[in-house]
Amino acid sequence: MAAPKILIADDNVANCELLEAYLADIDCDVQMAVDGQDTLDKVASFQPDLILLDIMMPKLNGFEVCKKIKEDAQNRRIMILMVTALDERGDIERAVAAGTDDFLSKPVQKVELVKRVQTMLRLKHVEDENERLRRYIEEMEEGFGNGGT
Repeated sequence: MAAPKILIADDNVANCELLEAYLADIDCDVQMAVDGQDTLDKVASFQPDLILLDIMMPKLNGFEVCKKIKEDAQNRRIMILMVTALDERGDIERAVAAGTDDFLSKPVQKVELVKRVQTMLRLKHVEDENERLRRYIEEMEEGFGNGGT
């Protein structure tokens, strides 16, 4: 099984490097994006399993990026963990409305981040496997329905 792919999206390079360092013990491929548009571009090219997404970014904010990803049928199963200094109830509600899968406030604690990432990657793997099995069953049913063996 290939290592999971994680995209860290934050316009602050120090934040990106800190999150990457926190993830060092997880077997994963990591890339970074520096703004909202870069995040969408990297989603297309890198195809991450999980995005650690800052809200306050130039070009497109995290809410807009999350909404675009979750509205795209090809990308909606990408897990999104919003990591932000914003922690007002309204911000959490906006994040949930945009489609985030989880929410983590800064300053990020390493143990909490690692556990959430591990849990989200496990969930993503299970969802991917369920989707693969669903497609397989559909193909088998179509084969039987068309006179196949």
